[in-house]
Amino acid sequence: METNTITTTTTARPTAFATWIDTFTAEKGIDTERRVEVEGPSGTNSIPVACVIDAMKATSPAEQAQIKTTFVKIDFANGDVMHFITHMAQAIAI
Repeated sequence: METNTITTTTTARPTAFATWIDTFTAEKGIDTERRVEVEGPSGTNSIPVACVIDAMKATSPAEQAQIKTTFVKIDFANGDVMHFITHMAQAIAI
């Protein structure tokens, strides 16, 4: 099965959410160069965490609020936020 690699070269506008998520991932020690593998319509996709974070930054303010709430709930319960990041990567898989 073929593996597709997705990379990003664009940067999102600095917003309160962008600042928050950058700080959150840094404080949690999340390696943004790490790749997650998810299935997409074309097969397996290897997506850098940084690309998933950039996609989150490009969502609407309402979606950003929900993403932040979900991260905070997972963190409060001492859960692994990488599971949520992997779940979100499925939305951008090709």
